[in-house]
Amino acid sequence: MKIINLGEKDSVLNSFIAEIRDHNIQKDSMRFRRNLERIGEVFAYEISRHLNYSEKEVTTPLGIAKCSTYDNKLVIASIMRAGLPLHDGLLNYFDKAQNAFIAAYRKYGKDNKFTIQIEYASSPTIEGKTLILADTMLATGSSVVLTYNRLCETGAPSHTHLVCPIASSEGIEYLSKHLPHKTTTLWVGAIDEELTIKAYIVPGLGDAGDLAYGSKL
Repeated sequence: MKIINLGEKDSVLNSFIAEIRDHNIQKDSMRFRRNLERIGEVFAYEISRHLNYSEKEVTTPLGIAKCSTYDNKLVIASIMRAGLPLHDGLLNYFDKAQNAFIAAYRKYGKDNKFTIQIEYASSPTIEGKTLILADTMLATGSSVVLTYNRLCETGAPSHTHLVCPIASSEGIEYLSKHLPHKTTTLWVGAIDEELTIKAYIVPGLGDAGDLAYGSKL
């Protein structure tokens, strides 16, 4: 699995990452969602540089222009709730992409142990297409793997780009063991080393879904 950490180089992305982490700025949920959307746009641009392109002729009012545009058939998938603003940012740039949405959550048992439950999935076939799977936080990695496997029930993508702005080292290791090595690229903005006993990333940013859309029962 190829790992691309955009946060290793100085860019405006690091400012957006800093703001979604900042507990004072987090109080403004609209700004939190907008920052996630902008982060999605940055990742979309970077992913676009790794697609397949061909030259096409475009008719203008004054003649014919030759333009290089991408040929990939894209499916953007996100894990609700936290992935939705990120999804919007990706869709702003890949506006012709098909879309998939997956509802997954942690079901806790004793001793803070949990399993990932997938309750709902709406997706076109991803057979032979380029899949962009977005989730704001990559903690243990289990929800991403389960989501990927659920999407692949209709066929395997030609390549998968995982977009996880903040990831844990443990989650990255888990993905590397459970996803196709040669056809998977993981895009991150920051890598944190620690997980709490409840598998929350430290320093992380907290619960991204709650920060974007309000606390849940």
